[in-house]
Amino acid sequence: MKLAIATNNKHKLTEIRAILDGCFDELLSLGDLGIDVDIEETGATLEENALIKAREIVRLTNMPALADDTGLMVNALHGAPGVYSARYAGIEHDDKANRDLLLKNLSGESDRSAYFGTCIAVCYPDGKYLIAQGKVEGEITREERGEGGFGYDCLFYSPELGKTLAQATPEEKNSVSHRGRALRAMLKILQEQD
Repeated sequence: MKLAIATNNKHKLTEIRAILDGCFDELLSLGDLGIDVDIEETGATLEENALIKAREIVRLTNMPALADDTGLMVNALHGAPGVYSARYAGIEHDDKANRDLLLKNLSGESDRSAYFGTCIAVCYPDGKYLIAQGKVEGEITREERGEGGFGYDCLFYSPELGKTLAQATPEEKNSVSHRGRALRAMLKILQEQD
């Protein structure tokens, strides 16, 4: 069975393929499928957004599809940026602008605790769907640290690793990452389906 992955993000594709490789005959990105679509994420939760995206790709391909939604939840900001993490500073999806706004909004805050959450949905043409969640706790640093990763990784300090996600190797990041945890939870669900 082939699985459509609702992204062209190379970082996500690498992580998804590394963990779910043996579950499907082929894992195909939107680019592999010749699909160029920007699905509007209108959900109020990560789960709703993951389901919206996966169901739309199922509709377009008539094959099983995986989609995820990830958010950075900062306690001092009452869970913001949350579902708006990718477009926190505007619809341009500008990582640097998002980080700058987060640091500005946290200036003067002593509580810098936060977590990354990911929800993964796998939807099937018959309407069946599976949901898995992953979470990593940490805190927001006061300045960017590290060259790796993407998004907020250079601001997210992981106590488990003793460094920011951007300072971690890809293997270290995968071992604690929210998406990695959600993918491993999905892997378990998929294996139980067989």
